Amino acid sequence: MLSRTAAQLFWMSRYLERAENLVRMLDVTHSLSLLPQSRGAMTEFAAPLAVTGTLEPYIAQRRQFEAQDLFSFMALELDNPASVLSCLKQARENAYAVRGRITSEMWEAINASWLEARDMSQRGITDVSAFFDWVKERSHLFRGATYGTLQRNDAYCFIRLGTFIERADNTARLLDVKSQLIEPAVADLAPVAMPQESAPDFYSWSALLRSLSAFEAYHEVYRGALDGRCVTELLILRPDVPRSLRACCDEIRTILPQIECLPGAGDAGRGVKLLAGRLALQLEYGTVDEILELGAHRWLTEFLAQSARLGKAITRAYLQAH
Repeated sequence: MLSRTAAQLFWMSRYLERAENLVRMLDVTHSLSLLPQSRGAMTEFAAPLAVTGTLEPYIAQRRQFEAQDLFSFMALELDNPASVLSCLKQARENAYAVRGRITSEMWEAINASWLEARDMSQRGITDVSAFFDWVKERSHLFRGATYGTLQRNDAYCFIRLGTFIERADNTARLLDVKSQLIEPAVADLAPVAMPQESAPDFYSWSALLRSLSAFEAYHEVYRGALDGRCVTELLILRPDVPRSLRACCDEIRTILPQIECLPGAGDAGRGVKLLAGRLALQLEYGTVDEILELGAHRWLTEFLAQSARLGKAITRAYLQAH
């Protein structure tokens, strides 16, 4: 496989995963904006912007931290490279370039998603919740078509690799934004009694878990009140939660050895596997006490730095011409 083709497959899946992750964040922000509370409201509106690195451009345009303005900027503006519409466009352009390496079902799913999203942007969105559900359904449809129709070859591996690299990065960034909520809550834990969560904290924990499709998993595992320690453990260290950091890194470590060594990759390919293995082992043998002792924000910052190094190593080894 040409490195250019591998890069297009990799980024096709990353952009589609990014679009889904973005609407998950926006859905949570929308839900919290409807609550009759003022504490942390600005933080909740700024979270999607902070995670995507568009907070400064948003402020520079003198926009208001209001739901309608935020959703317009993050969902439908092609001028914003981090918007849902921009992600779907980029995913479609990469898919078009590799039509010969994906199945017709995959192409139809991603092409139809772009065409429908473009029409929605022209008509305007009246029901934002329905739009969020639509984006998630289209992402699920593409992944289902990929899993159900694509040959298990290098193309399949690069698509899956892009998905889990993007998912791990998004989960870590979202948790990092929420670390301001995690650390004070954990610091307040009494040695004997569990603290009584306030209503805003309860909704914030619920929103975070729902944004990562982990609300049901939390209650299945812990069967108790929501608290920062358990949320941290679930979303970072649990291997059976699909969007946890541990689950994503386990998948990456499994996928890399399945990729045939591209011409010129050599030691770079082995270096990628080494970085991925170290990251997965760190999560496999780490504990929530170690994370909280270091500080959630500091731990997540270090994880994001390691994830960025892994992404650059993948690019050098597989996605650039040698």
